[in-house]
Amino acid sequence: MIALLDNLNYAVAMILFCIGFYTVIMRSNLIKKIVGLTIMQVAVFFFLVSIGYLADGEAPTVIPGAPPPPMVNPLPQAMILTAIVISVSTTALFLSLALKFYEHHGTVDMDKAKEDKR
Repeated sequence: MIALLDNLNYAVAMILFCIGFYTVIMRSNLIKKIVGLTIMQVAVFFFLVSIGYLADGEAPTVIPGAPPPPMVNPLPQAMILTAIVISVSTTALFLSLALKFYEHHGTVDMDKAKEDKR
């Protein structure tokens, strides 16, 4: 139980990812699928930020003559900033595709669109 509490952030990221994956697999509504994909992306961001966390860590700057303190790794933070921009772009693309799907089929439900067969 103590190990779970020490790694609670990883467990939360895994649960969020599973919720998003379940939504993508089980829902036939395109908007809900897009929301599920976004939840999965947020879970990955949270996991990567958790990896870069360092208790008592400081910004990666070095003072001449002083012993270096434990420093936080800035690479995961830079990766997350880039990934957030990509995530917003892909979400906008998916929403525009869902809009075109709605214009063509009159619904965003994939099961109803299969039955429609225009």
